[in-house]
Amino acid sequence: MKPPFLSQLKFDSNGLIPAIVQDDETGEVLTLAYMNEEAIVKTLETGRTWFYRRSLGRLMMKGATSGNIQIVTEVLTDCDRDCLVIKVRPQGPACHEGFRSCFYQRVSEKGELEIFLEPVAGKTTQQTQQG
Repeated sequence: MKPPFLSQLKFDSNGLIPAIVQDDETGEVLTLAYMNEEAIVKTLETGRTWFYRRSLGRLMMKGATSGNIQIVTEVLTDCDRDCLVIKVRPQGPACHEGFRSCFYQRVSEKGELEIFLEPVAGKTTQQTQQG
């Protein structure tokens, strides 16, 4: 059953809404993903994050292959209702590259990208695909 608030959200022309995933304990932003109505409903039903993977054109549960699931603690929307914040308790790295956050690169004073975090324990997408 669809929650009533879904009709109040502003999805884009592809039926998607951006979702910022944030660590509930630390407030750290872990990733930005996109959700459609089905992903939101599954997230609320299961208590785990589900996203619409634009690159694959399909729905997926975060951690389905890696085991790095995210336990949902709260779902927020902004004043325009065109973006969500999903607060989670991460059970491993959020990034498929093995970093705690997908935002592990910053712009240096020279204008170049530099990695400023270290990968954490947990399976990456590459490790999962290799076995």
